[in-house]
Amino acid sequence: MTTTTTFAPLLARFFPQRLRQQRQASPHTLRSYRDTCRHVLLFAQQRLHQPPSRLHVEQIDAPLIGAFLDALEHQRGVSVRSRTLRLTALHAFFRYAAVALPTHAAQLQRVLAIPTTRFPRTWVSLLSRPEVDAVLAAPDRRTWSGRRDSVCMLTAVQTGLR
Repeated sequence: MTTTTTFAPLLARFFPQRLRQQRQASPHTLRSYRDTCRHVLLFAQQRLHQPPSRLHVEQIDAPLIGAFLDALEHQRGVSVRSRTLRLTALHAFFRYAAVALPTHAAQLQRVLAIPTTRFPRTWVSLLSRPEVDAVLAAPDRRTWSGRRDSVCMLTAVQTGLR
């Protein structure tokens, strides 16, 4: 039995088999993955000068995916988070492809080895003294629930809880 190396049938099976039936992905995930695949196919078409229907799995390799991700970030100006989201979609597809095409495992593994890009995380800012005073003064201490809320907030402020 010969395994087809045409990219289109593999991609066509990925959405109904893997995402819908096995993973039961949400419509938002399906749209995101579909858009990622469409962008990769357009990028491959420009880069390889072949229509998407004639692409082979061997042509969609780690250097092409890396160039695609770099083009997203630098030419299209997408954020690092969006780039990581696109890479997550590609990793999902290539994990599926590795099972479907074990003869191409080495090539597919190189794509799966592409790491996500780190991005700076925003630190939670501290409340100023007037903000803390306003939070502590908010509960009505004449009621039982107000006294409870006041104690909880005071404990959070004094211990540095978030």
